[in-house]
Amino acid sequence: MNRELDSMAPSIPRDEETPLVAEDNSSLQPPESHTRDVHILSLAFLLVFLAYGAAQNLQSTLNTEQDLGTTSLGILYLSFMFFSVVASLVVRVLGSKKALLIGTTGYMLYVAANLKPNWYTLVPASLFLGFCASIIWVGQGTYLTSAARSHAIDNNLHEGAVIGDFNGEFWAVYALHQFIGNLITFALLSDGQGGSTNGTTLLFVVFLCVMTFGAILMCFLRKRSVTSKGHELSGGEAVENSSFKSLYRSLTSALTDVKMLLIIPLIAYSGLQQAFVWAEFTKYVVTPAIGVSGVGSTMAAYGAFDGICSLLAGRLTSGLTSITSIVSVGVFAQAVVLILLLLNFSIASGLLGTLYLLFLAALLGTGDGVLMTQLNALLGMLFKHDTEGAFAQLKIWQSATIAIMFFSAPHISFQAVLVIMLAFLCFSFGSFLWLALKVGKASSPSTS
Repeated sequence: MNRELDSMAPSIPRDEETPLVAEDNSSLQPPESHTRDVHILSLAFLLVFLAYGAAQNLQSTLNTEQDLGTTSLGILYLSFMFFSVVASLVVRVLGSKKALLIGTTGYMLYVAANLKPNWYTLVPASLFLGFCASIIWVGQGTYLTSAARSHAIDNNLHEGAVIGDFNGEFWAVYALHQFIGNLITFALLSDGQGGSTNGTTLLFVVFLCVMTFGAILMCFLRKRSVTSKGHELSGGEAVENSSFKSLYRSLTSALTDVKMLLIIPLIAYSGLQQAFVWAEFTKYVVTPAIGVSGVGSTMAAYGAFDGICSLLAGRLTSGLTSITSIVSVGVFAQAVVLILLLLNFSIASGLLGTLYLLFLAALLGTGDGVLMTQLNALLGMLFKHDTEGAFAQLKIWQSATIAIMFFSAPHISFQAVLVIMLAFLCFSFGSFLWLALKVGKASSPSTS
């Protein structure tokens, strides 16, 4: 029997059957997809920040003694600004995944401090959160951009379009934190316990549980060990990239780069308009018109439009030309709100008055969604050589203007704030258009 089998074997050509198996294995292996990491990162940030965002919105209402709430926020963003200077170095040393995990602990500590709010709990928690916020946001920008580039290379896709898609998904999901967080706050504090210890304690305990799930989700992110240039670090390069000399060179080169100098004003305005919504719009526009109870619904509308516009803006992003058009829409939406408020335009109280406030909130959310999505996509496209440093600059200037707003707004009139914001919006948009013109003329491959 064995002889018969042996005699039959030569009739099957060996050089034909072996290659077929090898070719099938290689052809059936699909290109690697990195969208899973984007889904996980987006959902994790949503869980962490729906808790933190709602807690931040409550600071000026719950912790009013000696302005503890607003002062702690001012300290937080000052700390955020200073630590952002070294955040790119920390992220390079730790890696973006570890930076994300460590950064989450600061937000959990800050929410926990609100269980017993005083100067000895909130202020230290704010200082530590400033450090954690700097590394989590630089880590987020670096991780998301790295995932987008890898996905584009592995699947032979247009890099700019993938960066836009990934940023659109992330910022759309992230923007929902205002909507969901405010709904949870409304549900748990709407039974008359809004100012009681029991009511707020339950709220912050729920928030801590939600944040814990977000931190656990981040553990499932794949580690990314490649640099923004797309190659593995050798030993010598790793030491160089982790040195303070490299950090200093990164920061100084960013501040001498014409592209970064032209985009910084729009980055600063993006932080200014966020602080305006948190500190001024709810206090001087919403509360006098429909009361404190209307803040939740207004901020929910703001978050909903923020998320929708982030998703749409990301889907439409493909390069510098599309970014310029989309940013123009966002700037127009913000300018409409500022002009209407400057003219003191209002509608009689009642349903129309409420709808008008929701309309203003929707325009503000539209502007924020557009600016956050497009700024992150733009930095990812223009600064491939130093992604961490570019996103560090983003957070330095955003947190600086947020801190300035928190500390200065109580000392100047609401009308003065509006004039400053409108003037700064015009200046920053003009600077951005100049950037678009310069890069467009240069026909940079990274923006094509």
